[in-house]
Amino acid sequence: DAFRNKSLRYANLGYLGHMWELFAMWSWIGVFLFASFRLSMSEEAALTNALLATFAVVGAGAVGCILGGYWADRVGRTAVTMISMAVSGTCALAVGFLFGGDPIWLVALCLIWGISVIADSAQFSASVAELCERDLVGTMLTVQTGAGFLLTLITIHFVPPIVEWAGWECAFAFLAIGPFLGVIAMGRLRTLPDAKKIAGGRM
Repeated sequence: DAFRNKSLRYANLGYLGHMWELFAMWSWIGVFLFASFRLSMSEEAALTNALLATFAVVGAGAVGCILGGYWADRVGRTAVTMISMAVSGTCALAVGFLFGGDPIWLVALCLIWGISVIADSAQFSASVAELCERDLVGTMLTVQTGAGFLLTLITIHFVPPIVEWAGWECAFAFLAIGPFLGVIAMGRLRTLPDAKKIAGGRM
């Protein structure tokens, strides 16, 4: 049912696009920042600053979750997920260009990434809960979550080989594939009649 039902399929595909990026970013952003900072400061300073910056980047996600939920209830879930994934995917593409550069600009971009990469997360489960039959909500959410976390095992393990092959400058660019495909999926969902079931008709 999760993939035969067109509206649920698009909601799940959007979630998979989101998960393609999220945990790989969280897993490796600290290592990436440390490697970048080492090029412009001592190893000890690089480690300290990377730890603090990583805490800030991941912690900033709380702001994204709150703002994402607030706006989703007002302008619609598909709109918020599409905007969030477009921003986070762009950050994934752009962050490599700042590798080894000014730490202030790099951290600023990573903070934007940290906010946007998680701002849409709750909207996928909320959409599935609103789109499926009442007696299937638990099962559909389990299917969605299980598939998403299984996918993260792949993308988390993709990063080190890419670093070895092309360097940190290119390591995160492939993560943009997920959110950009997710934008397409949620855009398709937005065109379906079922989309009116989401967020009280605010698509």
